[in-house]
Amino acid sequence: MTSEHLETHFRGRRVLITGGLGFIGSNLARRLVGGGAEVTLVDSLNPDYGGNLANLAGIEDRVRVNISDVRDHHSMKVLIQGQDYLFNLAGQTSHMDSMRDPETDLEINCRAQLSILEACRHYNPDIRIVFASTRQMYGKPDYLPVDEKHLLRPVDVNGINKMAGEWYHILYNNVYGIRACALRLTNTIGPCMRVKDARQTFLGIWVRLLVEGKPFEVWGGEQLRDFNYVEDAVDAFLLAATHDDAYGHAFNLGAEPPISLLDTAKLLVEAAGEGEYVIKQFPADRKKIDIGDYYSDFSLIRDRLGWEPRTTLLDALRQTVDYYRQHLAEYL
Repeated sequence: MTSEHLETHFRGRRVLITGGLGFIGSNLARRLVGGGAEVTLVDSLNPDYGGNLANLAGIEDRVRVNISDVRDHHSMKVLIQGQDYLFNLAGQTSHMDSMRDPETDLEINCRAQLSILEACRHYNPDIRIVFASTRQMYGKPDYLPVDEKHLLRPVDVNGINKMAGEWYHILYNNVYGIRACALRLTNTIGPCMRVKDARQTFLGIWVRLLVEGKPFEVWGGEQLRDFNYVEDAVDAFLLAATHDDAYGHAFNLGAEPPISLLDTAKLLVEAAGEGEYVIKQFPADRKKIDIGDYYSDFSLIRDRLGWEPRTTLLDALRQTVDYYRQHLAEYL
């Protein structure tokens, strides 16, 4: 199914996006309103997370925005009613924050997810849900590339709570018939990502420093990773929502070939046409929860839903740098 057909599938449909003012949520909203969907965005605009009203530039009058927290079950109970689709992207993404403040991570990534599903069960059992999960729940891989059969062994509080949130969705699909599936995201990059710190992705701080004309730090450098451009991730969300075969399952996203952090830094400099980096030792506090090399086997979603990334990493980095050269001030 082409991107154009994906978007038009949602014409006239009512769509709720939690975390809708964030990185992926706002890019998803832009695609959906382009296809004629009636989109409501829920976001707490907590400064520690990724929500930013600047992400809606050009579509402000085409979406409904509700400033609310997914932990408020009273508001979610109302917002969920009458919706055809829920893209559930609200979450606490920082691994280090989850270790410093595990209770908040538990509230957002686990307890709030159960509350959302209970609201769906009681007030909108026909809704279709795609949950934004994470590759972090695999922990340190036993083998590469990591497929969905790999043991789930999180190395931080964030991974444990996201794993619970994901499995609540699968459980409610299997037991209550609430059609739900999950996408285990890898490193997603692109316009609208958080760049003022590394809470969302380490690449955000790299891009910020590069655009500011400052050297950025590469910790270690030998670790292998895979990256998805945000538009490709949005394709996956739209595909998952439209395929009955997706419900009840969790799918890896990913890209080929994997690339080391050092080579990623070199590619970022090439994409920008300027910039410098310095190699540093991995900080001791982060080393404890580092997973080493990671890249996904995404053949399940490719075979079942027809998804695969279309954007090269070089192009993704170019488009990301170009965006922040124009809009950096809005993200600081």
